[in-house]
Amino acid sequence: MRLDELNAANKADFVTALGAIYEHSPWVAEAVANKRPFAALAALNDAMRAVVIAADASRVLALLNAHPDLAGKAARAGAMTADSKAEQGSAGLARLSEREFEEFHRLNESYHKKFGFPFIICVRRHGKESIFRQFERRLGNTIAAERDAALLEIFRIAALRLDQHVSAPDKLAVHGRLTTHALDTHAGIPAADVVVELCELSGAENVLITAGVTDASGRTDEPLIGGRPLPIARYELRFMIGDYFARRGVVRADPPFLDVVPIRFAIAEPEGHYHVPLTVTPWSYATYRGS
Repeated sequence: MRLDELNAANKADFVTALGAIYEHSPWVAEAVANKRPFAALAALNDAMRAVVIAADASRVLALLNAHPDLAGKAARAGAMTADSKAEQGSAGLARLSEREFEEFHRLNESYHKKFGFPFIICVRRHGKESIFRQFERRLGNTIAAERDAALLEIFRIAALRLDQHVSAPDKLAVHGRLTTHALDTHAGIPAADVVVELCELSGAENVLITAGVTDASGRTDEPLIGGRPLPIARYELRFMIGDYFARRGVVRADPPFLDVVPIRFAIAEPEGHYHVPLTVTPWSYATYRGS
């Protein structure tokens, strides 16, 4: 819905539209319905967050417990909200191996036993390996510290859901961007029509995220990742540079010295801008983090 439509809606429709922004907790939407109109999406987000911060301990605990376990029984049975299902799927939690499911089960049990509520993380900001690392690290927190950590993740989840479900003139700062370009430093020109592939590296698994072809400026038409957070993970960019130089008629050895150029890098800032370019000749290449 548009923000102006939410401002004009009756209270029941407003709560129905926003009742799932905080997992199974429509009381958050109910509490801000009478604070309308909201001039900006950020104002709505801030108001909902303030309701949760001001809530009593029992209500906050209920909110924490409203969230499903990661890759838990609800996930395997398909008994999660549509948002939670999509979010866990975006991090690859719908295609876990049996060993990985067992590891999540072990971690979930240890976490519940210590803290009394499920492990909560904004999975759209993480790759699978990063989620495992966060799980292990946060098990070492005190109960008070972990409650605060879980609430921070809930606020991130809510902001992303608002951004996804409500259109407004302003945008919440919840997205990152990954871009690239290829420069032919042998000819001193942008490298056009180079096939580029982006994979996420996770253990022995390499998952193709996207592929594209560079344009006349040496860039892809769209960001490799955009319009969402950049998952914290390790990646590999592959440039099919051998075909490019072959089309240009550059004399090379047989087989050529460079064919597919891989660049491995990691992303640690989900809302950041990572620009990972390639400067290349038939015999050398370089990269750097740009912006």
